Amino acid sequence: MFRTLTASTEYIDDLDAAVADIKAQLDCERNLLAHSAGIVACHYEFALSGALGAICKALPFDTVGTITSAHGTAKGKGVLLLTVMVLTSDDVSFKTALSQSLKTESAKAIEAVYTQNTGAEKPGLMLAYAPFMVANSGDEYVNVLGRVSGGVPCFGTLAIDDTPDFHNCFMIHNGEYYQDRMSLLLMYGNIKPRFFLATISTDKVLDHPALITSSEGHLLKEVNGRPITDYFEEMGLTKASETAYAMTSLPFMLDYGDGTPPVAKVFIGLNENRHAICAGAMPEGSTLHLAVFDKEDVLLTTGSSIHEAVASARDASGMLIYSCVSRSMTLGSDQFAEVDLVTKEVGGRLPFMLAYSGGEICPTRVNSGGAINRFHNDTFILCVF
Repeated sequence: MFRTLTASTEYIDDLDAAVADIKAQLDCERNLLAHSAGIVACHYEFALSGALGAICKALPFDTVGTITSAHGTAKGKGVLLLTVMVLTSDDVSFKTALSQSLKTESAKAIEAVYTQNTGAEKPGLMLAYAPFMVANSGDEYVNVLGRVSGGVPCFGTLAIDDTPDFHNCFMIHNGEYYQDRMSLLLMYGNIKPRFFLATISTDKVLDHPALITSSEGHLLKEVNGRPITDYFEEMGLTKASETAYAMTSLPFMLDYGDGTPPVAKVFIGLNENRHAICAGAMPEGSTLHLAVFDKEDVLLTTGSSIHEAVASARDASGMLIYSCVSRSMTLGSDQFAEVDLVTKEVGGRLPFMLAYSGGEICPTRVNSGGAINRFHNDTFILCVF
């Protein structure tokens, strides 16, 4: 079905060397099949230097992807690194698409980029890439794509960088980079992806549920009929809630009440109205629990997920993995422990790319009726091709 290739370079300022390095590793003339596409992860310095554009222009296929704070493959890992993961196939074809700006009427822009680039045949899988934007909700992106596609499985990530205010969170399309658009990679043909994810262990979820009684998109206003700040006070978190990103190790586990698994959402901070800004939609009628996030649990849950994926991947050609940047932050000085764990578990049997994420897009259920796609935080997501 697929052949998967990976190539990485550390050449940021020497554009000719960067292009030569990637082309030599991929050896496209020998290795490409009838149809190909590339998925890029890199530090933002590659975009600003022009190396990203030069590499993508030199490749004989379209590329999509995002800036990331760190990433790795079976061949190596790093922060100041650019990787191209190539999917090539004789029986799966690819099409990329680029949306208009998501700053205003993002739902219309996302609907348009899907409908204007698809026909009567549904894709078997779509990969979606967008920048992290505090004003927007990744849930809206995912919900729109699910609705207009009729449940096509959707996998992908929001860009994240390593600046204090995340001002270089670029999405990538054919070597160009944007702070306000979405790119799609649509796949058609003989494709049967499998999805795995790891979030927070059930024994790390605190037994203090709260019903969401008032919200607006990713603004959480009231739980149990009272202001969200009252809930933080009850939990002894008033001081922490008043500092942006201070509660990244205490995510919300959100239960939609529809039989699908709970999804992790990060609390970002309070706005001027004392409403909680979250990194994802908080729908009314859902139940939230606070959870405790630590290094031991990150590695435990990642290990369980990758073990399950490898065990089921005897006929696979590769793995694409995104992990929330909060998981990397929780690992502290051992920030590449997840990459090392995946490398050890895969044991050289499959190519993979693992990149850190500002929000993860992955189905929680796929059946004959279509996929239930979700937007996640604090989550390790994996697609087996």
